[in-house]
Amino acid sequence: MTTTEAEFWFDPMCPFAWITSRWILEVEKVRDVKVTWRIMSLAYLNQDKDIPDSYRELLADAWQPVRVCMAVNEKFGQEKLAELYTALGTRRHVEKKDFTREVIQDALASVDLPVELADAMDDTSYDEAIKASHHLGMDQVGNEVGTPTIAMNGSAFFGPVIAKAPKGEEAGKLWDGFQLVTAYPYVYELKRARTHDLDFS
Repeated sequence: MTTTEAEFWFDPMCPFAWITSRWILEVEKVRDVKVTWRIMSLAYLNQDKDIPDSYRELLADAWQPVRVCMAVNEKFGQEKLAELYTALGTRRHVEKKDFTREVIQDALASVDLPVELADAMDDTSYDEAIKASHHLGMDQVGNEVGTPTIAMNGSAFFGPVIAKAPKGEEAGKLWDGFQLVTAYPYVYELKRARTHDLDFS
């Protein structure tokens, strides 16, 4: 069986990407799928958009954790990037902590990475690499969407946006359906109103 190479774009600030990322980690356990983690930036995506002031305020410091992720990816590679994303997301979405320097340092230490990498928070030299990674995904799906974005088998889609990550074979079945739908070249959008609260467990 041929391994499916999937690329997953995330910003650690995004709760929707976080839940979908927990699902795709389950998929790797039950299907022949290998995920490559890609970084995008909600701050960059929305910098020229007409968005509510409350959302712009939320994004004010959004570059900082993304820069740390890029630093880890460049210096330590995919495995450590995935571990850091889990550590950051757990603190942000499960424990409801802000991405302060102390929280980011704690996340780094928890996955055996040097806490000095937190210095990347304010290092704009990582921004061009972040933008390049961002465009690699967003140019495939369009700037009117965001994260999560998944690319595989020559196509890329925003989503799926899910309120709770399925586990085990249920995760595999959702993946099977996602692959089937996204393989058809004339499918562009599926959407309905969200009726469930986000479940980060």
